[in-house]
Amino acid sequence: MVPVLDAANLAEVSAFWAGLLGGRVDASEDWHTVLVDDVPRLDVQLAPDHVRPEWPGGQPQQIHLDISVTDIEAAHEHVIGLGAVPLTEPDRTAAEGFQVYADPAGHPFCLCWG
Repeated sequence: MVPVLDAANLAEVSAFWAGLLGGRVDASEDWHTVLVDDVPRLDVQLAPDHVRPEWPGGQPQQIHLDISVTDIEAAHEHVIGLGAVPLTEPDRTAAEGFQVYADPAGHPFCLCWG
């Protein structure tokens, strides 16, 4: 499981967390991964319309969890059985991808495979 932060400025946010955690950044155009000892510890995804939260009770979404799974169909059935609500409907037969869900309170998370 890797936490994912939304940010309008990927370089600034990922560099901050890499510096704080003593890691390095593996960057692509819209996704940065902060690695510590070559282990992914935090991801930062491009969210051009990101709004700084007003704590407490910040809006909109500020963080979500990515959960890596080996069997997306089994994981999908498991989280649905626990009460998750699918927010996207990707092709789960693809070799790699992700599906977004909400937990019973509406917190978003992704099941990632491949």
